Amino acid sequence: MAIERVIILALVASSLISMACAIPGSATFYTLYLPSACYGFEDHDTMIAAANSALFNNGAACGRSYRVRCTGPTNNGVLNPCRNDEITVRIVDGCLGCGADQLDLSREAFSMIADPNAGRILIDYTP
Repeated sequence: MAIERVIILALVASSLISMACAIPGSATFYTLYLPSACYGFEDHDTMIAAANSALFNNGAACGRSYRVRCTGPTNNGVLNPCRNDEITVRIVDGCLGCGADQLDLSREAFSMIADPNAGRILIDYTP
């Protein structure tokens, strides 16, 4: 019984630490994946993202993975856009038009966590 309590406590603590490290931001999606700033015409599947200029850091973010979770809508168009999934995406490109803490997800990645009709959502993302 004591070992079960320790395991449960460890799981709760790791969840709290993960949430504390999450970066709040927003996400949009794009549909043309090649060429990318990181890999040219090399295909990296569809669980990919383009990072805002600060995060991209002249290509330093290429290949980094981020866990992304939808936290809510950014407009009145789709009031409940979030799905309960969390995804992991790999940075393959930079997003020059993205704002601070914004990720531009592939349409497939966006669709896994939110209704694409929303166009833009609030997210938390963690390295």
